[in-house]
Order: sequence, then C-alpha cells, then structure tokens
Amino acid sequence: MTLQRFALAAILCLVAVLPAFAGPKRNVVIFVADGLRYSSVTPETAPTMAKIRRDGVDFSNSHAVYPTLTTANASAIATGHFLGDTGDYANTLYLGFPIQCRLGAAVKLTFLEDDCILRTVKGHFGNGYMGQTTLMQAARAAGYEIILVGKKGPLAVQWLSALDSRNDDVDGPFGIFIDESTNHPKNLDGTPTMSTTLHDQLASDAFGATGAGAPPFTSAPNFTQQAYLLSVTTQALIPDLKNSGKPFAMLFWSRDPDTTQHAATDSVGTLVPGINGVDARAAIYNADSDLKGIMDALKQWGMADNTDVFVVADHGFSTIAKGIPTPDGALERSMLAAGFVALDIAKWLGDQNVYDPAQENQQLDVENGMRPQNGDAVIGLSLDHPMAMVAANGGSDFIYVPDGADKRTTAKRIFDKLLDTPYVGALFVNDALFKSGDAKDFAGALPMSDVNLIGHASVPQPDIVIGFRSFVAKGCKLGEQMCTAEIADTGLQTGQGMHGSPSRADTRNFMAAIGPDFKAGFNDTAPVGNVDVAPTMAHILGIDLAGPGTLKGRVVTEALRGGKMPKVTRQRLVSPAAANGFRTVLEVEEVGLTRYFDAAGMPGRTVGLSAR
Repeated sequence: MTLQRFALAAILCLVAVLPAFAGPKRNVVIFVADGLRYSSVTPETAPTMAKIRRDGVDFSNSHAVYPTLTTANASAIATGHFLGDTGDYANTLYLGFPIQCRLGAAVKLTFLEDDCILRTVKGHFGNGYMGQTTLMQAARAAGYEIILVGKKGPLAVQWLSALDSRNDDVDGPFGIFIDESTNHPKNLDGTPTMSTTLHDQLASDAFGATGAGAPPFTSAPNFTQQAYLLSVTTQALIPDLKNSGKPFAMLFWSRDPDTTQHAATDSVGTLVPGINGVDARAAIYNADSDLKGIMDALKQWGMADNTDVFVVADHGFSTIAKGIPTPDGALERSMLAAGFVALDIAKWLGDQNVYDPAQENQQLDVENGMRPQNGDAVIGLSLDHPMAMVAANGGSDFIYVPDGADKRTTAKRIFDKLLDTPYVGALFVNDALFKSGDAKDFAGALPMSDVNLIGHASVPQPDIVIGFRSFVAKGCKLGEQMCTAEIADTGLQTGQGMHGSPSRADTRNFMAAIGPDFKAGFNDTAPVGNVDVAPTMAHILGIDLAGPGTLKGRVVTEALRGGKMPKVTRQRLVSPAAANGFRTVLEVEEVGLTRYFDAAGMPGRTVGLSAR
C-alpha cells in the first residue's frame, strides 16, 4: 500500500467513527416551568419566555401526556416514552409492596414525588420502572457534563442514578444533582429524604453564592427556594462548566408556577379569578426570571451561542371546582370533600371500611366525618384483604381491584355506578378487563391502551381511570383554557389550582425553543409533546436513547433548521354508548406512530372536545 493510500484509509477510518454532525458539540438546556399554561405566557407575565416563543420556535400545538401529572410527564420528558413504558403513570400509585420511607408504616399506595420513595420503587421494579435510558444518562455516557437542579421528585426521574452524585465536581460520574432536599437529611414530616449532599469546593461555592447551607423549604410564591437554586446554578455551576471545557446538558426544574397555583388564595370558594390572580402571575414571573438568569449567565461565560434551549411545562392547569356545575358554568355550592370517590366506592361495595394511607393506614370513622386526607384509600372489610384501592390524582383518579375470582365482578360494580355519577368526565378501563369477558360490560369506556397507559412497565396498572369533569367558569373572560375549572379529588379548595384531567386546559402546556439548531421566528403548528423533548435533544447531541418499549415520541425535525413539516392525521375515538348514553370520546393527532392527546371525555363534560 502506498503512503498516500495508507493516509487515505486512515482518514476514512477516522471519519467512520466521528459523529454524524459537523462543528462543535452543542450544549443543551431544558428549562421546565412546572404547571405553566401556554396562554399564561405574555410579555408582561413572562418576558423571557415570550421572547423565546417569538424569536425561536413557538410550539403552538403543544401536549402533555395523560394523565396530566408531574412525575408522569417528567418520565416522558426524561425518556421520550409514554407512561405505559415508563411505569410512572401518575403522581400517586398503588405499588403492591410496603414503602419503608413512610416512617415504618406498611403503606403500599403512595405519592411519588420524593427521592427516598423513588429510590425504593426503582429498587423494587428494576427496569420495569423507568427502564429506558434517559437523555441525561445517555449524555453522561457520551462524555457530556450533566447538571440537574430543581424540584424534588421530577428532577430525580430525569436520571435516578444521579441521586448518588458526589456533588463535588461537574466532571463526576453522575454529574451534579441539587434538588430542594439536598443537604436536608429529613423532610419536614421527619421522613428521610435520601437526597444528595454538597461536598468539597462545590459546597463552599454554594454557600458563598447563597449564604445558606441548604435550600430553603417551599413557599408560595416560591421565591426564596428558587433564588437559592438559581444562585448556585449561575454563580457556581455554570462557571464550573466553562472551566471544564466540555459540552454539557442541563435541566432546571422550576417548582413555580405549579406550587403557587395549587395554593392560590385570590378566590378561595369562587371560580373567578381562580388561578388567574396576582399570586399566580407573580409565580410565572418568578419562573421566567430564573430562566433569564440562566441565559444571562450562559451569555456572560461565552456559551450562549453554542447552546440550544428548550423551555417546557409538564402540564397545563385548571381552577378547582368542588361541586357539580350548573349548565352556565356556575357552582351552586361546594360538596365534594377529599376522598369523595373512595367514599362512594365503599358505599357501592356494601358499606366497606375505608383506610387512609396518608394516616398510617388508619381506619376512618366515616360516619363521624373522617375523610381520606389526600383522597387515597384502601377499601374493604380489612386492610389485608381489600376489595379496591383508590389513588387520588387531582383531575383523575385510579381505581385498583385486587386479582382474584371476583376481580371482574367487583370492577364492573364500580364501573356501573360511575356511569351514573355526575362528576365523571371520561372513563378508561384496563385492556385486560375488556378481554376477560364481554367487552360490552364496559360500554362507555375506552381501553387504557388508547392513551398509551399499557406498555412495557411492570408497575401495577390501574383497572379503571376516571378523568373528572371540566367546564368553563361563569364570568371568566380570559378564554376557554384560561377559564377552565375541573372537579378534582384533593384536599385543596374551590378556587385553588389543580391538573391531571384530560381536558385541553390540562393537556396544553407551554413549549418553546431557541438556539443554533432551531429555526428562528417559526410557529410549529404540528402536534408536539413532552414525549418529543428527549428524542429531539438527543438528536442535537448526536446520541442514541435505548430501552424497552415501543410507545415513543419523535424528533421534531420541522422545528430544526432545514426541517420540513410532517404529515399530521387526526382521529376521534368513540366508545360504545352505555345504557344511559354515557360515552367517552378521545380526540388525538398523530405524526407517524406518535400519538398526541387533545382531550377526552363525555361531550358536554370536557373542555376542548370539538362540538361534533
């Protein structure tokens, strides 16, 4: 072989192992504004986000996955898979084994937004829960520095192994992980946090930036906690990224406006202004200021021009209605206390006992006014032999029926009663129940697979999913989605905020992007969702996401420079009508094999369903 041919062969071998893209490796930032509605972003409330939407890509047809809940959508953002694959179906789940993080109580039904609980769930189910390679995990394996900062629970879902970060150097094997529980051994209720601790120079830098040894606890609006997290990010972590000289992937999860919208006090007891008051606007501005601080720091350190920024919310939001609406959208009185579904089911099954997981499985004296604290309950003659379990998830509830000879009969007893209940908006039933007998037994419901809740995961699946009724509040003049109220199974009150329903107010989240790889001034009208964030950013970084399951998002190529608009199809799935006429309608849009949920429910009981 001649010297020239040898040199040519060596060059070709080198080219073969290089990434498929040219130029410097990109940095990526994902900023999550928890609970941010698309229409609540204005130049006044969120000037930074409004500018990104105007100057970059406006994902005007955005979608959360259903149920529209935080950890569920966090899993979609992390992996690019729908919930049937991740197993993170909702914020509160029946897990089927005791969670020892709960002060020793044998609780099998629990809220997931906790580092200790998430560690336990992952340890029990292995790859049956979050078995996919997350964006952050893949980026670290490819040599990118990883920074994860923000709200506990959904932050850990981005890469559960990062909970073992040494938090001493950005070049550590698990990058940097700082949530609100970092440096706090215990939660306020005394349970262990199992979060990270700051070490070495980073601990010193964080104290120098904030004057505090640990993040402040949550408030509404959440100014002080987020100010701490932002200061650490901009004054310690971003300079460290500059000094490392390596490309990076960062995710910052802002707890506001979600926290403040839940705790809204502007109109407790009334639907207007609901979550559209002064405090909520301050919370949106708070999140927007955090994003501006991060972008300003990237510019200060000379990294902005090589960084793609994706801003996303995990879900939309609605105002809580604790009662059945009149035809014009008013509430005559509030009547639905927390746990109303569980208490109804206990009656339907023959006045069974009700046990509250939030109160160490205490049996409730229902006749004397005791109620499930958070809506969750175990129902039956005894705690060890339940007939049903209810996981309350705000705008949607999960009903589980234990396996056994009576499973289908019990599920049908509950289902038949739900058909006649005015707080129900949509019904989904586990595919296994449809297949185990006459499918007509569950006329009025659609199978859970239609909303991608059946997939690879081995976490116990609910048997019935209720999507609660939603409507436009009387007297609100801000537009349909901003004025949506929803019935919710929660301890919060009428006029405060909630999400989780299949209404368009909850499925439409804020999404926008800007940077060297995104188009400028582009309105993307194709359906785009949280499930597309990881595939798109992985494409930009030149890395692959692996893992079990086929319920996947897509690369939003139409939003990237040189990309073309995809073909979009629309479907309207309609269940057979029940004897009383109830039926569940699901309106979806599809790009290839990726399905986006616009709204679902009984016509006349769900905001966002088309008039036909």
